[in-house]
Amino acid sequence: MKNHDFRAQLHWLPCCEHWSQQIKDIENEEDDARAWLLFVALANTQLDFVQLNRVDRMLARRFGTNPPAGLATVPVRLAVVGSSTLGHLFPAIRLAGLRRGLWVTIYEGEYGQYVHELADPASDLYDFKPTAVLIALDAYHATRGLGASSSLAEADQAVDEMIDTLAGCWRSARHAKIDIIQQTILPSLPAVLGANEHRLPGSRARMVRKLNNRLREAADAEGVDLLAVDTVAADKGIRTWHDPTLWLRAKQDVSPLVSPTYGDLVGRLLAARQGRSFKCLVLDLDNTLWGGVIGDDGLDGIVIGQGSAMGEAFLDLQSYALALAKRGIILAVCSKNDEDNALAPFERHPDMLLRRSDIACFVANWDDKPSNIRRISQELNIGVDSIVFVDDNPFERNLVRAELPMVAVPEISEDPAFVVQAIADAGYFEGVTVTEEDRERTEQYQANAQRAKLHEQATDLSSYLASLEMQLSWKHFDDLGLSRITQLINKTNQFNLTTRRYSEEQVRALIGDANAVTLQLRLRDRFGDNGIIGILIGKLDGEDLVIDTWLMSCRVLKRRVEEASLLLLAEAARAKGAKRLIGDYIPTAKNGMVKDHYPRLGFGELESDAGGTRWAVALDDVRVEDVPMIFVKEL
Repeated sequence: MKNHDFRAQLHWLPCCEHWSQQIKDIENEEDDARAWLLFVALANTQLDFVQLNRVDRMLARRFGTNPPAGLATVPVRLAVVGSSTLGHLFPAIRLAGLRRGLWVTIYEGEYGQYVHELADPASDLYDFKPTAVLIALDAYHATRGLGASSSLAEADQAVDEMIDTLAGCWRSARHAKIDIIQQTILPSLPAVLGANEHRLPGSRARMVRKLNNRLREAADAEGVDLLAVDTVAADKGIRTWHDPTLWLRAKQDVSPLVSPTYGDLVGRLLAARQGRSFKCLVLDLDNTLWGGVIGDDGLDGIVIGQGSAMGEAFLDLQSYALALAKRGIILAVCSKNDEDNALAPFERHPDMLLRRSDIACFVANWDDKPSNIRRISQELNIGVDSIVFVDDNPFERNLVRAELPMVAVPEISEDPAFVVQAIADAGYFEGVTVTEEDRERTEQYQANAQRAKLHEQATDLSSYLASLEMQLSWKHFDDLGLSRITQLINKTNQFNLTTRRYSEEQVRALIGDANAVTLQLRLRDRFGDNGIIGILIGKLDGEDLVIDTWLMSCRVLKRRVEEASLLLLAEAARAKGAKRLIGDYIPTAKNGMVKDHYPRLGFGELESDAGGTRWAVALDDVRVEDVPMIFVKEL
């Protein structure tokens, strides 16, 4: 077995084996859309600092400040401010965005002027209109004024002052409705006392550790996302991350050599806030979840369990998959196997941690894996681009990459001991919040399978819907549901009429807006609770209520929830004094399924252009009959 080299930057990506040829292919490609795909493919390989910079320059020459029209990219405007030189990290951030479907435009703040720029509403930073800001401080700046002779009181006061300064920066950014990423501080300062450095009150190295601890507490309290470079540097080596020579010569706190990893850390946080993190982990079985081939070796012959290094390594992957499932990641199986053989370990092997009930979709047959991954996508009603596929076989990995380039396929070691670390380091499932509904996601998808089975048995749609015994509960936006509401707004792509994205602060502002109508909808039925499945935002404009956002979970399609939602929206609009509902459809690469949503509900077309279509219906003309569910207003 070969060990995986975790020293490599972006080691979970396949090696760039034909660099020169790929560069030539991009330069010779005349079609912008095809060139874009070549750029994305190249960004999804292991590139070093020099290669990243070259690709970034080529990308800028080819497309300028905007990607080709019609591509499914999310624009992100990132302001980067701090106390050190940061520009050398920008190419890696932009390419990390490219890997995740983001087009990242970056503003570089003035050196060391982060407090002034964030405090001044007229600064160039705010003229840039960022959607997110990254605040990056270095250890030298954060601990200035302290020395080995400083007292404990002086050290604690310095920590308090720095936290207060950053909290003020956060408040300024939040007031402008900007997502905030606060970088922790690299522990780059040398120890003065040694292994017991914590006993020296004025130690600057000690202050960095204390500052990072306080940053975590303050960021949690303020809803600020952390870029935890101290954790990654501790794992990979601080001297890899921080080069004293480059600090003295160029004030580069983070070494250019680790910029690929740094950029990826930033990119995955930006993606998480845009709902672009992956949702589903699809696992192969033989030599991935256990050692050996179940069809040949039998239940007693596969390697798994305590007592052997290899068996415990496979258990580690199962344990990690279970932990992901408990925080909301969907688990699925895709295996070339007879189904009965594939199911046997889940049902009868005493050492298996994963059981059939943990798997939302189980596909075992002899079809090719790209076809089966498409099938999993359809059965779970999720995008193929939300899937991570883990397989020990390099042939299968390369086949899926070729056939389904939107699927994330980590390059894993032949040694199972390193598989979990590869998945974790890749940050596919980066999250910023965990809601109760995330924890219940596996049960929700399994309940969907039961509903589908009942649907197949039903003689007609009406009887099927009646048999579900549905209850639609609703309430206006509130602080309790804020995280889940924001998550849905930023993750839902298919049933989303406008695909507008909002930060948590922007959603919170709607709660107290007298001119806004906000609804969060929850659907329960005989099989369980579907959780919050619908979000509606309307804004009063004279006698019109303009529907700013209408999104729903695809899990509840064809249950007439759309019509029920219209009734609730119309009632709320009347309460605000409105006479008419106005709804916009803004087409994207993913929401074609709802292009006829408004005309199906009785809206008439007002106007249409390349940017979308506007529809309207008088509230007196809203007609919905025989909705097969009970309405409940939640307190």
